[in-house]
Order: sequence, then C-alpha cells, then structure tokens
Amino acid sequence: MLTKLVVPTFTNQLTALLAWLDKGEEHAAAQKMTVDDLLRVRLATDMFPLGTQLRFAAYLTQEAVYRLRDAEVPDEVTAIRTHGATRPDEPGSLAELRAILAAAVALLKGVGPDELDAAADRPLSHVLPMGMVFDMTGFAYVRDWALPQVSFHVDMAYALLRSAGVPLGKRDYVPHMWAYLRPGTMPAAG
Repeated sequence: MLTKLVVPTFTNQLTALLAWLDKGEEHAAAQKMTVDDLLRVRLATDMFPLGTQLRFAAYLTQEAVYRLRDAEVPDEVTAIRTHGATRPDEPGSLAELRAILAAAVALLKGVGPDELDAAADRPLSHVLPMGMVFDMTGFAYVRDWALPQVSFHVDMAYALLRSAGVPLGKRDYVPHMWAYLRPGTMPAAG
C-alpha cells in the first residue's frame, strides 16, 4: 500500500511542479525578469526562496524512497538538500533544478510495484540534520513526515510562483485529476 500511495502522489506533485517551472520561465521572459530573480523569490525574509523549495521537494521525495527501502540516502542526493539549506541565494540554473526534479521523478518511476510496502510496519529512525531523531514505523514516517514535507515544499513553490505573478490555477495544481473527469460533466465556459 505504501508504494501505491508514495509513488503516484510524489510523481504527480513533481510532474506538476516541472510544468509550473515552464510557465514561470515564460512569465519571467514576458516580464523582463531574469529566471535567477524568479528562483530567488521569497514569501518572507526568513523563509527559503523558490530555488531551495525546489531542491527540498526533490530531496524529500528521494529521501522517502531510500528510507523505505532501508537504504542510506546517497551523498549526491543529500547534497541537494545541503545546497538548498546552506546556499539559498545561489539557486543554480533552471536547467539544473529541472534535472534535479527529473532525477527524483526517474527514481520514483523505478520503484517496483510493491517494493516499499514491506516498510509499513518496520521500525524507522528518522534523523534530522540538527540531530533530532524520530522513531516510528515506515507507515507513520510516510503519513506524518514524508507526505506533509513534500507537500509543504511543493505548495511553497506554487505560492512563490503565484506571488511572482505566474498565471497558475487549480488546473495547473492538480493536472492529474483530468484523467478522472467524467465525460460530459465539464461546465461550459462562460
């Protein structure tokens, strides 16, 4: 069950996020704004900018897969988080950030059909960078940490793009929902 929850949820979120970046790039060009300026947009001075939110979303999705596999998070994945946390004013290029997000999507697509399910009842110790340790099961980790954390950073990216004037709406936020739309139920444009 964890695989069927984690993989599609994170894949949908990151895929939507990649599409938002396309709109963000178009908007920045139309507004004579540099993409670098867009990646530095913040909601508040004490919050991380867009570039860091993108890094954290990519890191956290990958971290969840590795932790549920009972494997160490590779150094190159941890470096994504570290860069975002320690160098928020150096977002990197949009191409680099897209590649980081695409690598996270690729990892998710490589997860076997039931691969993460065995972790549901297995004890999992989650250590934060500042040394705090949380002891829980794999299921509790997904429910109480991974899903909320990924959603938070994806939501922050959405809010940052919207605050910069990027024309995003509900259709952009949940594009995967259109696969479920019952024919003939779309309201007429008016």
